[in-house]
Amino acid sequence: MLLNDVEKIMMNNPLRAAVQRQWEGRRLLRLGGEAPKGIVLEVGCGCGVGVEIILDRLHAERAHAFDLDPHMVTLAQKRLNRKNRPAYVWVGDVTRIPAPDATYAAVFDFGIIHHVPNWRDAITEIHRVLKPGGRFYVEEIMRRFVLNPIVRTLTVHPLEDRFDMPEFHAGLEQAGFTVTNTAKFLGWAAWFIAEKQ
Repeated sequence: MLLNDVEKIMMNNPLRAAVQRQWEGRRLLRLGGEAPKGIVLEVGCGCGVGVEIILDRLHAERAHAFDLDPHMVTLAQKRLNRKNRPAYVWVGDVTRIPAPDATYAAVFDFGIIHHVPNWRDAITEIHRVLKPGGRFYVEEIMRRFVLNPIVRTLTVHPLEDRFDMPEFHAGLEQAGFTVTNTAKFLGWAAWFIAEKQ
């Protein structure tokens, strides 16, 4: 599901980028450690700030990234080219990733899966493209936030079958992941580190 104009403004501004760099990136690093060696993938890359964090803070060697919105992909390509980052970016869908099985050493999700109507399909697809032993770094928005009346007024999210922390944890395990670390923030957001066995 594409972001509406309000969400694009919320996700593509210097304040959001600063929070993502200073807090969210550090949290993922603390919970999951540096990125494994090899090519990593960010799903739903937006304007490319997440890819920068993955390369700079989590020390990934090379990154691939995609977003459903062609405009976001253009912004990400410009950002990454301007800063000479080793990344390849394309328009894509997290439920149909155009990569062979066991391609990536790690996959990163900075709050995209809650936008996917069939979120379990996204997790299953991420599991497919991860190498055995690969790590899934997740930062996700929980049902409590998505269903908040103010959030519902300003944003566009699927409203059916949204998840809380235990449900997302169960979805990861059902897809074949082993969850190795978690954290939460006010019941609105949660972080997961999961590994493919």
